[in-house]
Amino acid sequence: MTSYTNISHNGHKLLAINGMPDHVHVFFGMRPTQSISDLLQDIKGGSSKWINDSNFIKAHFSWQEGYGAFSYSKSHVTNVIQYVKNQEEHHKHKSFIEEYHEFLEKFEIDFDEKYIFEPIEYGDLI
Repeated sequence: MTSYTNISHNGHKLLAINGMPDHVHVFFGMRPTQSISDLLQDIKGGSSKWINDSNFIKAHFSWQEGYGAFSYSKSHVTNVIQYVKNQEEHHKHKSFIEEYHEFLEKFEIDFDEKYIFEPIEYGDLI
């Protein structure tokens, strides 16, 4: 998969990846050789090209602007991997937007609501 290739090619270690129709969680060990913004640009650009070239959806695919990035200590690795793997079950109880707000509050990140991700309409894309 493209995200794995972009992560490993840049010297980082992919630990878990999973997602839902409206978002993706990518958990990786990051080397200090690249900025998070450059890596995410590579991941988003490469995966957009792969999705469009593969014709997985009817419309042209592109990611929304921005991303959320949160760091965890080594002692949390196992729990975060399980969290990423269990996205489908997790989102039976909480939407992505609710989850994202919780992350921002948990990590004490001030934010302006106008910069929060827009909910997507994905029913007619597939």
